[in-house]
Amino acid sequence: MTGLWVVVPAHQEAARVGATLDALARQHDRDFTLVVVDNASTDGTGDIARAFARRAPFPVHVLDEREKGVGCAVDTGFRYAVRHGAVLIARTDADCLPHRGWTAAARDAFGRGAGLVCGRIDARRDEHGPFGRAAFRAAVAVAALFGRVRPAHHRRHGYLAPYRMHAGNNMAITARLYEAVGGMPRRPSPTDRLFLNRVRRHTTAIVHARGMVVENSTRRLHAYGLVGTARWYLDRGPGRHGEDPR
Repeated sequence: MTGLWVVVPAHQEAARVGATLDALARQHDRDFTLVVVDNASTDGTGDIARAFARRAPFPVHVLDEREKGVGCAVDTGFRYAVRHGAVLIARTDADCLPHRGWTAAARDAFGRGAGLVCGRIDARRDEHGPFGRAAFRAAVAVAALFGRVRPAHHRRHGYLAPYRMHAGNNMAITARLYEAVGGMPRRPSPTDRLFLNRVRRHTTAIVHARGMVVENSTRRLHAYGLVGTARWYLDRGPGRHGEDPR
């Protein structure tokens, strides 16, 4: 199956985006086109992406999105990909490290009929040792359990599929389904749960691919603390913190 595009939104990620791009260049399946969306960065993030484009083993498009907010950057990148022929679109973030089988696992899930694919997230090894990563996995498990039992997520509210936690930094979707649900909410983070629930109202073709693994940064957890991070993902705002811990 062809027509795979990868979208990476990036805001002030000059220190980390290079590692993300290199991780994509090391994919086993490199038959894709990459879109990096520079979201109003002032630190040279876009320049790093453009320099990478000159040596990348796949086509690279670098877009400038001046409307700040991860939802804006993601939606701009996805809609650009669709206009230019994307059939399947995967997303990770500019502080994340996709494992080498990431794109292959996404493509395999689509080949088995998935409309939305949610992958597995872990803490970055360069930020945590074994105990830190174990604690991160435990926190993710608790968050996933809370999402399943949260009354607002129950299927009686019109959802066609049960709730399954979806990390925006490790997901893939068909272009047709993305357009059908109205795309990513064009707003600052958090957007992942809102987008997942849009998809849940439209289809049951949502799968979890354990082979689709991304190591992600836990900077928000460090910046906000456990309580502040929980508030953030419950749409209660970050408390005394700003919208972007970076």
